[in-house]
Amino acid sequence: MEGKKKHTVLEAVDLSIGYRSKRKETVVANGISFQCSKGELIGLVGANGIGKSTLLRTLCGMQAALGGTVSILDQSIASITPMALATHLSVVLTEAPSSKNLSVMEFVSLGRQPHTNWLGKLSSTDRETILRALEQTETLDLQQKKCYELSDGQMQRVAIARALAQDTPIIILDEPTTHLDLYHRAYILKLLKRLTKETQKTILFSTHEIDLAIQLSDTMIVMTPEAILVDEPCNLISQGHFNSLFPEDSIFFDSETGRFTVRE
Repeated sequence: MEGKKKHTVLEAVDLSIGYRSKRKETVVANGISFQCSKGELIGLVGANGIGKSTLLRTLCGMQAALGGTVSILDQSIASITPMALATHLSVVLTEAPSSKNLSVMEFVSLGRQPHTNWLGKLSSTDRETILRALEQTETLDLQQKKCYELSDGQMQRVAIARALAQDTPIIILDEPTTHLDLYHRAYILKLLKRLTKETQKTILFSTHEIDLAIQLSDTMIVMTPEAILVDEPCNLISQGHFNSLFPEDSIFFDSETGRFTVRE
């Protein structure tokens, strides 16, 4: 992508990601540069072990970059305090929440913590935001249920509701369709697409559902061993970049249909 996009909310410049210990530095990927704009749905794809989760953890400040910069709203993430960062960015991880004994209402209300006073008391604005988040994710009728009573699909919607209640301009999700059947995988990604349009939030998600990501994403980040590619899905298809994601003798990408098929 050339040139700086209008309304850029998240930007990586020459980013290097990986792990640092006292003895050595392990680079997972480097030379990563891209911009995410307001109201965009961005799909992050790549083979297992390529570094998708490492990239997301680095973007949201859970893991230090080995080099380069990450900026949110033109401010380096390294200079943002954890409390301030929680008002800029919310995260939905793959792992199930440890607080499954909470009711859905209690769980989603936790998203308001960065905005409440030191007593943690919810204001009328907080309660309105929580109810709106439940409505947007179609989980309003689940609010009195305990989280452990929910199906995987329902729990994922509730986790997204909590991120919406946090009311940040950016939401990052690490494989939000894991453990879901085909219908619920499509449902969750269509929900994310709708939310970007309704709320103008920037939503970045990693996924193995590459076919669905191609259909629904405004922009895609494709991680390959050779390079990190960032563009609109149609451009990535026309340039043949999806062909190199998997071994050609096993998986074939049909550029006409935008789908992967297994070679016989």
